[in-house]
Amino acid sequence: MTIRVDFASESFFRDPAQTVAALRAAAPVVRGRFPIVGPVWVTTTYAAAAQVLKDASTFTLRKEGGRPVGLRWWMPRSVAALTSNMLTQDEPDHTRLRSIVDEAFRRRAVLSMEQNIRAIAEQLASELFTQGEPADLVARYARLVPLSVICELLGLPLADRPQFIAWANAMGRLSGVIDFLRVSFGLKKMRRYFEARLAEARAHGGEGLIAELVRVEREGGRITGDELISMLFLLLLAGSETTTHLISGSVFELLKDPSKRDWLAEDWSRAGLAVEEFLRFVAPVQFSKPRYIRHDVEVEGVALKRGEQVMAMLVAANLDPDANAHSDEFDLARHPNRHLSFGTGIHFCLGHQLARLEAICALKALFTRWPSLKLAVAPAEIRWRKRPGLRSLQRLPVVAR
Repeated sequence: MTIRVDFASESFFRDPAQTVAALRAAAPVVRGRFPIVGPVWVTTTYAAAAQVLKDASTFTLRKEGGRPVGLRWWMPRSVAALTSNMLTQDEPDHTRLRSIVDEAFRRRAVLSMEQNIRAIAEQLASELFTQGEPADLVARYARLVPLSVICELLGLPLADRPQFIAWANAMGRLSGVIDFLRVSFGLKKMRRYFEARLAEARAHGGEGLIAELVRVEREGGRITGDELISMLFLLLLAGSETTTHLISGSVFELLKDPSKRDWLAEDWSRAGLAVEEFLRFVAPVQFSKPRYIRHDVEVEGVALKRGEQVMAMLVAANLDPDANAHSDEFDLARHPNRHLSFGTGIHFCLGHQLARLEAICALKALFTRWPSLKLAVAPAEIRWRKRPGLRSLQRLPVVAR
């Protein structure tokens, strides 16, 4: 039996817990259908999701022959070229690519960026209402903070930020075949942009991760031209998009219940705890990438066949009462907090330290500058983008008081 759930519906994004509970009651892994991906098994428990994500030899990101799972025949070549990144690679290519940028995302390196991240957030918070009230917090703040940080990390000029925002907005609307075809031209422009930045770094050097990638390229054998482009695409867009929705979703939860905002603002040393709960409860990334099943296997007692596809439902894992007591409650002081918002296994999110720090700095800067910040509309009027797999607010209109 195939379950029929619209994972891009307003009702699902508004209250994932209700749908997740119904699916979990059916089985720890259920048959479903996902936009673009097609027929796929979906996990509904923490244990099932962890098994799929950790067993990389059984659940792989590449089909036999090396084609990425989820890459369809009708997708433009520009899309296919961007799949040569570590998120779509099995071993040993995954470790080879990840090791090239791993040092830049280690805790020591990320903590060294804290002062700059704080300054970026404070500057953007001060500019939130320069174009009047209400302001869309997604466009005017939540998108700009991580995008500015990743531009600095890569060594890209902030003057190009409007173009990055346009690309990010276009990618954020991907939900079907027509959308993919519409953005193919934009992806070609993005590729040309990255090629120009790499050429400049090869000719003149520079600061930032792009210059470091060029140095690695010169050493030979560790990264190809297509992998370089795909790496930049991944770091720029994927590295900022999910954090955008973590920040905006967190602010929405705090503004819906000002007592929680006040609790956090009373003592910002609590911010680390709070961000873990935002990661679990807001869950910007709702699903893993689809995996190909290499051989018949059981997941929590459910038989899956070789050649089928499976996706770990991260939001379901986060809301599993076997992982977290009172899992349907939003508790900023929750400890311990078992969530899979950054995944697990070899593909555990490379940028988890950076995302956490960006969220802490963004929330503190925003509510320090605007302690009486309020929603400009009733919570029921807020809408989510119709994009399966990513819980992203369309707009978040706010006023200063």
